Amino acid sequence: MEFLTQLWLPILLSTAAVFVAGFIINTVLPYHMKDYTRLPDEDAIRTAIQAQNLTPALYSFPFAQSNEEWKSTEVREKFRTGPIGFLTVGRPGTAMDWKQFLRHAIYVLCVSFIVAYVAYAALGAGDQEYLTVFQVTGAAATLAYSAALFTNSIWFHMPWGNTLRHAFDGLVYGLLTAGFFGWLW
Repeated sequence: MEFLTQLWLPILLSTAAVFVAGFIINTVLPYHMKDYTRLPDEDAIRTAIQAQNLTPALYSFPFAQSNEEWKSTEVREKFRTGPIGFLTVGRPGTAMDWKQFLRHAIYVLCVSFIVAYVAYAALGAGDQEYLTVFQVTGAAATLAYSAALFTNSIWFHMPWGNTLRHAFDGLVYGLLTAGFFGWLW
């Protein structure tokens, strides 16, 4: 944990910068409005879901519990005819609350902490050139914020545009993180 004594300031400042950038990107800038599409009859779908009395969870449909069920004619027909989907059900209340902001802040802090650890392990203590620090920390942070998103489009039918827009956000967060680490190394 020696790296913390040297890198606590860029960890905290990059966390704050990424948190603020994420807030601006997701609440002020309009390009994430394309991530969602209105249902043709939202009220009918909401009524049907409310009637199910679902608990907060990620649901998939069609659904099969076992390999035997996956192989059944009935389930294969459901996949063939569609729709195929995933439904995330959250708890009722506000769209965003302080708990979600706190969890996001903790996540960003963890990314900055891990970036500091990786950079310190790769570069060691002491003076380093800005560009060298920028490259290592930027690559690590961009991977942390963007890489796993692509599995959502590969496996879970997330539109590629959504994934690419969020990966772009991850690149912005990675560059912000790199900037602070390069500056304050």
